[in-house]
Amino acid sequence: SEMKTLLQVDFPFDGPFGQEMADAMKELAESIAKEPGFIWKIWTENAGTREAGGIYLFEDDASARKYLDMHTARLKGFGVPVVNAKVFQVNDALSAIDHGPV
Repeated sequence: SEMKTLLQVDFPFDGPFGQEMADAMKELAESIAKEPGFIWKIWTENAGTREAGGIYLFEDDASARKYLDMHTARLKGFGVPVVNAKVFQVNDALSAIDHGPV
């Protein structure tokens, strides 16, 4: 069977952060949860370096890449100048040893 796919995204972000971010992005988070092939997302933020992003797990490479294309366009629509992304296949056997939620 096809390996699950991890998507790592980060971008410059001027805020809000913390609880304010959680309040502002709640509807966006709810929509992401409904994306095809989506399993989970860990939201990331660093107020000190003015960055935000996420680590995502998808069922397969095609779902991850389709989401990335859509999300990159959406972020650029929000005024984000650059979106950094990496796509990885997940090694389930090693991840299981180290308690990875895969």
